[in-house]
Amino acid sequence: MSCGEPHETDCSEVLDHLYEFLDSEMPDVDRDKFQHHFEECSPCLEKYGLEQAVKKLVKRCCGHDDVPADLRAKVMGRIELIRSGQTVSERDVTKAPAAPQES
Repeated sequence: MSCGEPHETDCSEVLDHLYEFLDSEMPDVDRDKFQHHFEECSPCLEKYGLEQAVKKLVKRCCGHDDVPADLRAKVMGRIELIRSGQTVSERDVTKAPAAPQES
């Protein structure tokens, strides 16, 4: 998606990191750069508004369930592996944890 106008920050970069912006998981300097982009690019602003509305709806409808600590740790571990550039095979992501062995 692009409005066809040149921007300091490319539309594809903004959309690739949209959830980091929505979740406030980026440095302030990047947030400011993205905010400036939204002010001048209506297609990206529209996408931002849509994704923000979806997040609010999901939170309202599904935000009351507690996530088991072990599941949260596994998901966060996978995210960190992916962010660090390590490959995670589909098998590693979907396999069930090994059952504890009795002694």
